[in-house]
Amino acid sequence: GTSRKIPQTIIIGVRKGGTRALLEMLDIHPNIVVAATEVHFFDWDENYVKGIDWYRNLMPFSYGNQITIEKTPGYFTSPQAPGRIHDMNSSIKLLLILRDPTERVISDYTQVYYNRVESHKPVQLFEDIVIKNGVLNTKYKAIQRSLYDVHMEKWLKHFSLDQIHIVDGNTLIKDPLPELQKVERFLNLPSRIMSSNFYFNQTKGFYCIRSDGRERCLHESKGRPHPLVNSTVLEQLYSYFREHNAKFYRMVNHSFDWH
Repeated sequence: GTSRKIPQTIIIGVRKGGTRALLEMLDIHPNIVVAATEVHFFDWDENYVKGIDWYRNLMPFSYGNQITIEKTPGYFTSPQAPGRIHDMNSSIKLLLILRDPTERVISDYTQVYYNRVESHKPVQLFEDIVIKNGVLNTKYKAIQRSLYDVHMEKWLKHFSLDQIHIVDGNTLIKDPLPELQKVERFLNLPSRIMSSNFYFNQTKGFYCIRSDGRERCLHESKGRPHPLVNSTVLEQLYSYFREHNAKFYRMVNHSFDWH
């Protein structure tokens, strides 16, 4: 009685915002099934040309009462993804998880830094990438990805605000349950995720998941320590994002506790 279904919900981003944590925590819910990998269907042309049946075949099997969810953080910043997703299903529900944009930039750098170290490639200091000739390097991809207002504008051309639920990534890490309960309500699902599904791991410094008699923590690549960043550079980033954040808050009728 199961079949592969096109997702009724997609986690569209943002990269280094907590998408993996959100997906794994939602996977606790009996009415949710999740795609195992990031599919990159709507943002990578080479996948999109393979067609909707190719996409469907990458989804897990589900029962009629279950919602299929996939997550690809690259969708949020992709110019093509909003229109392509709208063409597939104009009434789809979207999940967007965001965190403080400066923290997100540092986390983005940290992931690339460790990947380069593991591949024995040369690495640069954060400050040397972010500052060029004494000024903020606003062309740095990690900074571009944190301009939430710029990207959100593209999504709001195709979807109404009530189709996009924003999860506070900073809160999800500190206190997951309230954020997940909001998602349950947004998806019109019965309340099934409980506080007993989480326990705080002192070593990792964040919550791990307990369900079906099993305990699991996020992959060791998650929650890596960030480099200590020069306070002047931090201030430049905060200052740069301030106006973009204010514009984003107005767009979504909601403000966040960001610098």
